[in-house]
Amino acid sequence: MSTIAYDGTAVLGRHLRRIRHAPGVLILTQTMPITMLLFFGYVFGSALAVPGQEYRAFLVPGLLAATAANGVMTGMFQAAQDSHRGVMDRFRTMPMSRTAVPLGQTAADLLVTAAGTVPLALVGLAVGWRVEGGALAALGAFGLLALFRFAAAWVGCCLGLLIHNEEAAGQLGSATFVLPLMSGAYIPTDNLPGGLRAVAEWNPISAVAAAVRDLCGNAEPAAGAAWPVAHPVAGTLAWSLVLLAVFVPLTVRAYANSGR
Repeated sequence: MSTIAYDGTAVLGRHLRRIRHAPGVLILTQTMPITMLLFFGYVFGSALAVPGQEYRAFLVPGLLAATAANGVMTGMFQAAQDSHRGVMDRFRTMPMSRTAVPLGQTAADLLVTAAGTVPLALVGLAVGWRVEGGALAALGAFGLLALFRFAAAWVGCCLGLLIHNEEAAGQLGSATFVLPLMSGAYIPTDNLPGGLRAVAEWNPISAVAAAVRDLCGNAEPAAGAAWPVAHPVAGTLAWSLVLLAVFVPLTVRAYANSGR
């Protein structure tokens, strides 16, 4: 096994053990999307119209995409917490690969999120969401969600290492809640005003939500949409790969330099 894989697996195990010893945080992060589904779906659902579709069926893919994007918040807080408490300094004194520490954190986040997606999907099925695009297409949709969550976790990890303060990271992480609101996760973008529609459709979360809807057979991309939403699968892949290409080296550099 390579040094990066061996060290990364050790860091991954450390993060999973930490989550096991803080079950309250895990329960909160996994139940929040379900709470939002029930709240938006039943409180606002009667007031929001989606042409040709029941709103809760439209909402579930959006919440799955928003949950994937929350990797920015969790990655930022975990990295800032470890950096603020000196854990990163201790890691740097060990003969470990520089890539292994952020890789272990982001991989652990991905595993926990994958497990948490199951109850959200089951509740979605219970309230009316259906997978109509076939099993392979559905697997592709969840694969895109996993890829985007992984990329978002790297973004958050980089920001957390740069912030170097868990309180500041928690406050900034809370502000990321607005990102899904400025996308097509919760509402269709085709009825938004021109400038706001452009912002929403170039938001990566819109492409992810549209890709899940497209692959699961829930809806077709809106006519005249921006390229990432008009071609949501390709758009999601492009956004994810760009974020990884930019933030993986930036995160490794931030980890190497954060103790200086």
